[in-house]
Amino acid sequence: MLDFSAVKSGSQSFADVAAGLTKADLYQLTNEMIDVMQGIVIDAVDADVAFVPVDPNANDTFGKPEESTLAWTLGHVVVHATASSEEAAALALVLARGLPVEGRSRYETPWESVTSIAQVHQRLEESRRMRQAMLDAWPDDPHLDITYSPFPQAGELNAVGRFILGLYHDADHLDQLREIMRQASAARA
Repeated sequence: MLDFSAVKSGSQSFADVAAGLTKADLYQLTNEMIDVMQGIVIDAVDADVAFVPVDPNANDTFGKPEESTLAWTLGHVVVHATASSEEAAALALVLARGLPVEGRSRYETPWESVTSIAQVHQRLEESRRMRQAMLDAWPDDPHLDITYSPFPQAGELNAVGRFILGLYHDADHLDQLREIMRQASAARA
């Protein structure tokens, strides 16, 4: 998996991390990320999916105001992370095809509808398939010279950089998934 610690410290940009990565690398990195997520939830049971953990740092500035301090469940984190990575893959496809990115391309499964571990596993595998399908749609000679900046801290990103921004977002939620599973397992014991 990619190590994003240099990006977090500000000593490296997403473009730096993306430099030299190929489409084949993006397939492999996607598989690694989904495999890690599946590994984190491997011992989960249905009750763990809707388990509400203690999260004193809960602060969702992008969601509904009434849910801003709501601790996220396992199902919530999985649908959120996968939606963000699928959006990254979709926008990377736009760039790879030589087109400008205009707006967002995001759909998030309603987290309240995910109540079983089978749904969590299905969502992760569906996300793997969707991300790889978007990579399959890249032209043989992708337009890696086309860039845009989704937000100032990201810098200018080409298709590869935009794709790995989704993996970065996934990686940011791995410890949250682990902590939810730790608390849920302890609650079951």
